Amino acid sequence: MPSGTPSATTSATTSGAACDAGPDAAADVRELRRFNRFYTNLIGALDYGRHLYTPFTLTEARVLYEVANHPRVDAADLRASLSLDAGYLSRLLGRFEDRELITRGKSEQDPRRQRITLTEGGREAAGLLEERSQDAAGSLLEQLPAADRARLVDSMRTIRALLGKDAEQGAEDRAPEVGLRTSGPGDLGWMVERNAALYAAEYGFDLSYEALVARIVAEYAEQFDPRWDRTWIAELGGERVGAVMCVRDGRPGVARLRLLLVEPGARGHGVGRQLVDNCVEFAREAGYDEMVLWTNSVLGAARSIYQRAGFELVAESAHHSFGQDLVGQDWQLAL
Repeated sequence: MPSGTPSATTSATTSGAACDAGPDAAADVRELRRFNRFYTNLIGALDYGRHLYTPFTLTEARVLYEVANHPRVDAADLRASLSLDAGYLSRLLGRFEDRELITRGKSEQDPRRQRITLTEGGREAAGLLEERSQDAAGSLLEQLPAADRARLVDSMRTIRALLGKDAEQGAEDRAPEVGLRTSGPGDLGWMVERNAALYAAEYGFDLSYEALVARIVAEYAEQFDPRWDRTWIAELGGERVGAVMCVRDGRPGVARLRLLLVEPGARGHGVGRQLVDNCVEFAREAGYDEMVLWTNSVLGAARSIYQRAGFELVAESAHHSFGQDLVGQDWQLAL
């Protein structure tokens, strides 16, 4: 028998590998496959365009979603996040370009990478897809009583947690998961203390910076309106590791992002990105037309996060504040 041809014994062993753990394991596999068939049929995955009355397949819709929700996305990012073959993705993007849904150009950060941007027509298509997807999901959930809906959502969280990328690692080896929540009692005081301590340690800011942060936080608490204002606290392993605010800027339709903070030990976990993305999403859903922020050029990591979220630098000027010579920067994002 040629060396590259499996024997009958090998084939039998391979095909029955899922059953090696006994009859219960085989039943579990059948149940998982049964669930997969049920769910793909439920959401119309095999005929997604007709299911949502759109001209897009499920993969095309997912690519549009990613580009629409990450204003500065590269082709390499899409390949990695969606696990798509490079050739297949290139052909898909080519079809989008032919239909004038996207434009492709060199990335500003790395000319070797290809930046993908939605056209006006692309934004309309993505918006329609999002609206119909929300309606379809809502129609499924509204059929259920509140208690059953809660059970379903909790079960879906469990599935994602167990079958996610870290499922093969032991619980003790898993990286702690970043969690975001809105602020509660004591969080605003913590923000003042941590901003003052970190900026003093990392940039030499003096007491005047702590005074500024305290005024910002006090004003937020005194004028808080849940429709327009929101603060998020990021947690990692149950500990507070970051925060950000969305507040009214004083001009109609303009939101301001303030006091982005990530603890040094939590950097590299995507905490800052998640905080900023949440802030932008809230501002957009609240009905703001524009989001602005002010920062200093020395804060390189924060500036990278703002750029990735789609903010553009619109002005900068030198100033002496907090005991340091700095260059202040105004950034802006159209919502």
